[in-house]
Amino acid sequence: MDNNDILKKLRVALSLRNDDIIEILKLVDFEITRGALGDLFRNPDHAGYVEAGDQVLRNFLNGLIIYKRGKLPEPKQNIRDEKED
Repeated sequence: MDNNDILKKLRVALSLRNDDIIEILKLVDFEITRGALGDLFRNPDHAGYVEAGDQVLRNFLNGLIIYKRGKLPEPKQNIRDEKED
């Protein structure tokens, strides 16, 4: 199973449209056009087929986490008052 197959299966399992996937990728500052996204979902024997790289899948999965759970809150920094002796 390659990255394109994983993307296809996740799209179907989560009932995502192409616009949803574009928005998910924007959450992690990864821009992709509708045409480029469509090329990823073509059949491998089609002339316009493009193989999805690891970067695309990684960014999609990271964006999907934000899409489903929301962004993590910023960690609070503990400021300790150190007293001089």
